Amino acid sequence: MVDLAEFLCFLSCFLAYLRQVVRKYFLVMDLCSKSPGLASPAPALSWKRPAELAVVVNKRSKESSDRRARPVEDVVPGGSKPVGTFVEQVSSLPKQENVECEEKSGHPMVKFAANKMPRMRGRPARIAIPKPSADAAFAVADEEEDGVERESEVEGGDYCVISRKGHRHMMEDGYGVISNIHGDSKQAFFGVFDGHGGRAAVDFVSEKLGKNIVAALDEPEKEENKAEMAIKAGYLTTDRDFLTQGVSSGACAATVLLRDGELHVANVGDCRVVLSRKGVADALTDDHRAGREDERNRIENSGGYVTCRNGIWRVQDSLAVSRAIGDLNMKEWIISEPETETVQLTPDCEFLILASDGLWDKVESQEAVDVVSRQSNTIKSCRDLIEISCRRGNRDDITVMVIDLQKFIQLRGS
Repeated sequence: MVDLAEFLCFLSCFLAYLRQVVRKYFLVMDLCSKSPGLASPAPALSWKRPAELAVVVNKRSKESSDRRARPVEDVVPGGSKPVGTFVEQVSSLPKQENVECEEKSGHPMVKFAANKMPRMRGRPARIAIPKPSADAAFAVADEEEDGVERESEVEGGDYCVISRKGHRHMMEDGYGVISNIHGDSKQAFFGVFDGHGGRAAVDFVSEKLGKNIVAALDEPEKEENKAEMAIKAGYLTTDRDFLTQGVSSGACAATVLLRDGELHVANVGDCRVVLSRKGVADALTDDHRAGREDERNRIENSGGYVTCRNGIWRVQDSLAVSRAIGDLNMKEWIISEPETETVQLTPDCEFLILASDGLWDKVESQEAVDVVSRQSNTIKSCRDLIEISCRRGNRDDITVMVIDLQKFIQLRGS
């Protein structure tokens, strides 16, 4: 189907060219009629002489019916040799690129483009926009496989853990486990970590925090609260060592140290530890958020400030957590000293749930305990919790760990 705009453009160019040809024809014929020594030209095609025009047209149509331009009989000085059509006359001129030719005679100069047919202005070429690659999404194709978010799971003898990447550009959750500390099955360390500002801090904490706490336990000094002091020393040492690297990222942490029938819990940030006692949830940690009154007072007393944007309280208009390991640029207000609690293990203590805020922002503590209690398979209960959080709109990374405390209690009595 012919495009209307393209047809109108073609028609306009053709009419302009035809007008130029006709005008040139009459000027040449007029020139020849006035020049001395030239034979009388054939009658010109003119609307003023309709009778002669008809005779000329009939005569020429018989001689060259297949020509597009009507032949014009013309003569050159000293003879009466016809020179053909006006188009043929123009085509015989010397070709000059991008130069206007001038016809020199006694008549005023007539300028026309040399050997240039009118150029047709067509529609510009369509821009070919490539379709997005099926394997490209959000610019990190290697983080996902076949459209399914990457997930890792580990199942040990007395615990299980599942981590699933959220919608961020990289996975920033981590965890750590040290079983059979010093060969003692009654001692174990578990931790869940949630990084921010990259993976540097969470990778460092996952590798170093448990080891630093165990190392602090080996110190020869005898103190009443040795486990609690060792945990705090481990947190502070890990923070100090990471800060020397000059990296600005940080990590929240929630850890559990099982030792001699006691449960030692510690945390910085908003990872949480929940204990199930006969099916009743008991949150053993308090989230360190900027909106917590005691945390806000501490920050303001140290020269910082806390603001609320879109319902979220932030330290220095930046971080939502008020304690973490790392965060070099905000270390004056984001401290790494953990809050700790010690719980005596009893037969009523069934299991622990350690998880990052990807779970706790969408699932209440009691609801999480109910989900785990209904499942005989702990790895399945971890996956169920993750699915519930995701269905409710969680887009963050999420890590869930379930620890069977009954096994530790049985071991203690043996």
